[in-house]
Amino acid sequence: MCRIVGLLTAGLAGTQALAEPPKSAAEIDWRAKDELPASVRDQLPAFCDGGYLPSTSEDGVAFGNAVGGNAPLHASGLNARYEIDRSLYLDGDVRLRQGAFQVNGSSARYSQEQGTVSIAGPLVSRGEGFLLTGDSADYQVDTGRFDINTATYLLHGPEIRGSAASLTRLASDRVEIRDGLLTTCGPQQNDWAVVASEIELNREEGFGTAKHVRLEVLDVPVFYWPWASFPIDDRRKTGFLYPEFGSSSADSGAFLAVPYYLNLAPHYDATLTPQYHHGRGLFTELEGRYLSSFGETTLQLGYIGNDSAYKDENPGEDGERWALDATTRASFGYGWTGYGDFSVVSDEDYLGDLNRTLDINTATHLQRKGGFRYRSDAQYFDMYLNDYQTIVDRITEVNKPYAQLPEVIYGGQANAGWFEASLESQYTWFDRDNETLTGLDKAKGQRLRAIPELALPLRSLWGFSRPSVSVDYTRYELDDYSLGDGSFDRTVPVFEWDNGLYFDRQSSLFDIPYNQTLEPRLYYAWADAEADQNYIPDFDSGLKTFQFDQLFQRDRFSGGDRVGDANQLTVALTSRFNDLVTGAERARFSIGQVQYFDDREVTLFGEGAGTRSRSPLAGEVVLHPLDTLEIRSSGLWDPETGDTEEGRSQLVFHSEDYQYLASLGHTYSRGELEQSDVAAVFPVTDSISLIGRWVHDSILDRTVGSLAGLEYNNCCWSVQVVHQNYLTDDEELDSRVLFQIQLKGLGGSGGSSRISDAIYGFEEREERRFGTP
Repeated sequence: MCRIVGLLTAGLAGTQALAEPPKSAAEIDWRAKDELPASVRDQLPAFCDGGYLPSTSEDGVAFGNAVGGNAPLHASGLNARYEIDRSLYLDGDVRLRQGAFQVNGSSARYSQEQGTVSIAGPLVSRGEGFLLTGDSADYQVDTGRFDINTATYLLHGPEIRGSAASLTRLASDRVEIRDGLLTTCGPQQNDWAVVASEIELNREEGFGTAKHVRLEVLDVPVFYWPWASFPIDDRRKTGFLYPEFGSSSADSGAFLAVPYYLNLAPHYDATLTPQYHHGRGLFTELEGRYLSSFGETTLQLGYIGNDSAYKDENPGEDGERWALDATTRASFGYGWTGYGDFSVVSDEDYLGDLNRTLDINTATHLQRKGGFRYRSDAQYFDMYLNDYQTIVDRITEVNKPYAQLPEVIYGGQANAGWFEASLESQYTWFDRDNETLTGLDKAKGQRLRAIPELALPLRSLWGFSRPSVSVDYTRYELDDYSLGDGSFDRTVPVFEWDNGLYFDRQSSLFDIPYNQTLEPRLYYAWADAEADQNYIPDFDSGLKTFQFDQLFQRDRFSGGDRVGDANQLTVALTSRFNDLVTGAERARFSIGQVQYFDDREVTLFGEGAGTRSRSPLAGEVVLHPLDTLEIRSSGLWDPETGDTEEGRSQLVFHSEDYQYLASLGHTYSRGELEQSDVAAVFPVTDSISLIGRWVHDSILDRTVGSLAGLEYNNCCWSVQVVHQNYLTDDEELDSRVLFQIQLKGLGGSGGSSRISDAIYGFEEREERRFGTP
């Protein structure tokens, strides 16, 4: 009696369910945000109203392995009727399982003669990462073929849902969809969708193909492809990428680019990007990548055969313009690596006018450098060739950099009892075109520099002391030297003594335990360099900018053509506050000053001398009060005049989800530069954010750069529209419009790389756009 009641109750429930429209696969697992498990809810962006329940595998795999006739067919239902040697009829809560395949329906008929099962819906089949529904289906027991009518599906991983008039699993790795639709928008929210008359998914090959493909926005077709091929996993596939478009006053207006990706082989590929630039014409860029067992090589080309705007701006030019950029990195094992970089452009305006994808920044010189490097715990070796293309015509021959053909660097150290012996050395052959040059500027040739050092390092938990002696030796073999014999050398004896103490105490602040340190440091340097070194050409030297780190460097010159004279003592003090719970450094305060016992006489053609007995006070403050907030400030203050010589301050903040970004900066150099910089990304609602950056030069009393725009997000697409002003080489403000449209799961069109360059944290924010990584 109880069993009959149970069957009747189940039957009534099924009748009531059939009276309502069956839910789609996406509707079955979709939940409002407050109904989701905490693990799912915490990963949802603020602009998503809901999400999908996590997938489970307890019910089998809808598109699992085809099992054929070897596996037994298990079937159950509330009611059953069997016709001997012909058919089996099941009704009410029907469950079928064969191997990894499983489906639930309202009724089913198994034909023993044909080896097929006809299932009446609404049917549901759930698997690992997959949910499927349909009105009816036919299943071939012997082959595993599964035909579903009026199907809907949900892929939990990429959160892709869709529907199809019919769906067929031909084999374990092949699926055909007819009159299909797919989108990453939530149920009943077709903001965008890809619709196709036929779709075939080939899991073995890792790609799908589709015929008569339409991109629909709010159910309105906006783009059409007669045929398309696309990847369905991480493997690469030849085909068109999403179009890119934009506008820039520098580019004479709008542009449209249609990239085409070529998967030529597992270890090399290419992307061809034909573009049309209004006012310029057809422009093409090509990128090729090659991967070997040693490393990766990338080649990028850009070419336009007839740039109309360039010919108008430069009468007499034929309009042909091009660029090339190549990089290679290799690892040979045992500490050996290789590298190479080569860049060249046809003219100085190319990078500003046309470059969008080549990894070349706007510059005055393009580097060509390649070599080999070795590194171990005790020594290092680097040998390379290095040259430049000077792309700015106004740079004179005398100001063009020298090529190093080659440069060889070697360094190493070894312990000898209590002592530590080390060597730093460098050999360089400097070369450049000197036909129009005179005097020392005409010289070129070889330079060898070696600095052997013997030190006595003494270390303890409470401090350290490191006295050392060294010899800074340089040898020149020069051609076209105008001051006599080009063979000469320079020897500078050096003594250094670096000392530091470490004191600490533990306390707490706001119930957070911390460790405070007090670290006094004394550094003495003496170098007996000859005062007049201006008979030596300037191949690669410069005067270092004085800042806190330079307090502990004995040479005020960079490069190898000048060695500064020194007799000085640095007194510095650093205090740190370390969080004992997390180990993070929450604050660091440093201040120091150099006491000069002798005048500095060595100059680089007039620069670098000094007579004052004390340096400006150099200070540095770094604060991390929160994991998401960093404040840095450094500066130079002259106690003799009371003037601030230099100052740099920066505040950087981001919320934990990177939705809020903010930075404040100020840079000051007395009499030369003073700029303020403000940048922010600020959500005004869960879906709309403001993007902005402003850079102002107080000395020029003008804006030298700005960026302002708007971003809109919902759970399946986003758009950014940004207007940018930037200062050109002519010190004029130019402008461009940048925008990006991103469809969740399909990538985007346009580009936001310049926004990422302009606003700290924006790249991380982009990666987190549709949820926590």
